[in-house]
Amino acid sequence: MASRKAGTRSKAAAKRAQRGSSNVFSMFEQSQIQEFKEAFSCIDQNRDGIITKSDLKETYSQLGKLNMKDEELDEMLKEGKGPINFTVFLALFGEKLNGTDPEESILNAFKLFDPNGTGHVNKDEFKQLLLTQADKFTPEEVEQMFSVTPIDVAGNIDYKSLCYIITHGDEKED
Repeated sequence: MASRKAGTRSKAAAKRAQRGSSNVFSMFEQSQIQEFKEAFSCIDQNRDGIITKSDLKETYSQLGKLNMKDEELDEMLKEGKGPINFTVFLALFGEKLNGTDPEESILNAFKLFDPNGTGHVNKDEFKQLLLTQADKFTPEEVEQMFSVTPIDVAGNIDYKSLCYIITHGDEKED
């Protein structure tokens, strides 16, 4: 009897999890889901439909970070509360993106480069920072970013508009 009850409980829990995750697809536009699918495929190194510790380790290795600690990888995987398939992956991003204010965080970061509070940063100065500081961009990445960046005739980036594009997408895409 106890085993039958346990089996019923796990079926009920599975149905609740399925209901909760089925709504995750409505949180994103189709183009965003496609981008997440591409990202998932890049991380799922062995193409088995589940992101594992070895998948994460290989992904980090390809990105140049060779010394990932198993504890860090385990922490990442624990966020999924079980095997990380695409639906769980999407739900994790939905949780991270909803309930937070990433646009405000990005704006605050740009404000560091705008001490006068003009809402603009100089394109050339910003390009130099991107190419030389912290997680350095390649020249191709900088050009790709600038292709969707609102830049005025004086060569200044309207970072408020850029933050909107980063967090909501570029209306011109489709």
